[in-house]
Order: sequence, then structure tokens, then C-alpha cells
Amino acid sequence: MHLKTLALTNFKNYELNELEFSPKINCFVGNNGVGKTNILDAIHYLSLTKSFFNSIDSISIRNGEDYFIIQGSFERAGEEDQIYCAFQKQRQKLLKRNGKEYQKLSDHIGRYPVVMISPADSALITEGSEDRRKFLNKIISQYNAEYLDSVLRYNKALQQRNRLLKDFKSLAGFDSDVLSIWDAQLVKYGNIIFRERNMLVNELIPVFQEYYSLISSGKELVKLKYRSHLSDGNISEALQNSLSKDRFLEYTTVGIHKDDLVLEMNDFSVKSLGSQGQQKSYLVALKLAKFDYIKRKAGFSPVLLLDDIFDKFDAERVEQIIRLVGNDRFGQIFITDTHQNRLQEILSSHKTDYKLFKIADNAIADETPEGTENK
Repeated sequence: MHLKTLALTNFKNYELNELEFSPKINCFVGNNGVGKTNILDAIHYLSLTKSFFNSIDSISIRNGEDYFIIQGSFERAGEEDQIYCAFQKQRQKLLKRNGKEYQKLSDHIGRYPVVMISPADSALITEGSEDRRKFLNKIISQYNAEYLDSVLRYNKALQQRNRLLKDFKSLAGFDSDVLSIWDAQLVKYGNIIFRERNMLVNELIPVFQEYYSLISSGKELVKLKYRSHLSDGNISEALQNSLSKDRFLEYTTVGIHKDDLVLEMNDFSVKSLGSQGQQKSYLVALKLAKFDYIKRKAGFSPVLLLDDIFDKFDAERVEQIIRLVGNDRFGQIFITDTHQNRLQEILSSHKTDYKLFKIADNAIADETPEGTENK
């Protein structure tokens, strides 16, 4: 699978742009702040129906306009699909495939999987457990529609249960029968979510450790652990045991919405022990393991988006990563970088098919050296 073309209208800093891509490596170079990352985010929209960086679509509209349009053509197994994504202020987001509108955006997720590696991934280490749960959800949702539906239904049941707990306290009443309806929903969908998350983490661990060893030359031992209330027993019993506490606090204190990933290096938290470079290597290895997992489940390679990941890596480490992702194990790759010469040198030495675009003043110029494509 690969993205053949991309057209942007009023998307972020771009008024009107059309691009054609290599099925292998595509590079966007330019100074910081010129809009390199915005190209990758547009691709993320076409795949997962939303921005990688924020949940508010209006932020992606070009200043002074009231709508944006992203169009792209994906090729997979010899067939080409036209994807149309549009958003206008005060209206619902519109997504079409080959001219037919989706009734549910979730029906599109998984058809054209992508994996983004970005400086924003640091939130997986520095922020709370919600970011790490979203990381798990994004992986599984790209190949398992039942899981995505279960997450949506679990969250809806959780909201209803929490609202009931607040009502019980404010009205000084309690109805166990009504509460049990939502408990049953949390149990049903929570078990599905736990099963898939547990399976995912167990399969990620060896691949993640292999990638980290390749990137870091085996200097540290890294681990990944899944922590969940369901690991310790029955979720139904846990809900009953925590009922008094939940009624007092007015929210649900146990369940898969409290799950977390424990990220370790040499048996200590990577947040407290890891240097900036080690943390970055940890995250790149984790995202590459995510890529491998989705590839196995989908049966083909996702599009890989590498956003400024070479910042603070030395030249040797950069070349190592390029060599790693440039082999046949990966499919189409998009890379942003501020160092055009460095990137061209490395790509030229590997004799791989690539296109290079230079971005300046909201304009994108194809500066692929002659004879580079279709090597």
C-alpha cells in the first residue's frame, strides 16, 4: 500500500498544493516552522480521520478561511482509492471514499494504516497514563473494528456510570439495579479491551527490545509492562469492592480506563533514568515495534511518517535509522528534516528510490535529483 497523490486546500499554512509521491521514500526539508510536519498530519487525517496533534479540527483550517479539504489517492493490491476529507466551521467533518460518504468515521479506520514517529511522542514518557492508553488504542483500532467499537461503548458506559454516582450523592439516593446495567457494560467491553491490550503488549515486547538493541547497539536493557486492574482478577468483583469508594468520590475508580504501560530501562523508569537521547531511542523503537505489529495484523505495510526524529541524534545514529527503515521490511516512508544535504547523502549512498521536496514560504518544490526515482 502507498499514497500516490496528495492535494491540500486551506489546510494549515497551505492554500493550494498538489503532490505526487514515490512508493518508497519521500523527504520534506526546510527550516523549522515552514510546514513540513503539516504534510505528515494531512496524511494522518486521510488514514485515521483526524490530526495526530490535536482533536479540534478547526485548528487545522488556514488563517482567514472557514474550511479545509484534504484529498489523496491510495494504491493497494493493484486498486486505487480516492479519499476526500473536508471540514467546515459549524459543520460535521465529511469523509468520502471513491465518492461515497462514510456514515461513521470509524468505518474508515484501518483501511490505510499509518504509524507516525514524532517529537510529540515524548508525552508517552513524560505525561500521564491516558497518553499511553491512547497509544494502545491507536494500534489495535487500525486492524480490529470490534476493539474500537468496544472502546467507544466502554467510554459511553463509564460516562453514564459516573453521572449516576454524582446523581446518587446529590439526591441522597441509590439504585443498585440501574447501576448494575452500566456495570455489565463495563464488564463486557472491558474484558474485550483487556484481552486485546494484553495480547498486544506481549507481542510488542520482543520486537521492541530488538529494535532498541539495533538503534542503541545494545547498551541498555529495556522493558515494557502492561498494568491493569483486570490482571489481578474479575472486573465485576472489583467494581463491587470499590462501590463505597466510588460513591464517595463520585466516579469509577477501577477498570480498563485506569490501565497503564510501564516503560523501563535497566529496571528503572525510563522517565527518571533515561537521558534525552535514550528516551528518544526508546520511543523510536516502540513505534517501530508498533509498525511491525500492525503490518502482521493487516497483512501489508502501513505508511511510516518520520517527523523530525533525527534532531539530537548524531549522524551515525541517523544513518542507522535510515538504513533500518529503508529496507524491504518497510513500505512507503515520509521523512521531515532540516538538513537537506545530510539526508541526500545518506539516501544516495543506499541507492534507494526517493523523492525530495523543499518547503519555503508556504510553497513546496520538488528537488529530487535527476535519475533518483525508479532506481
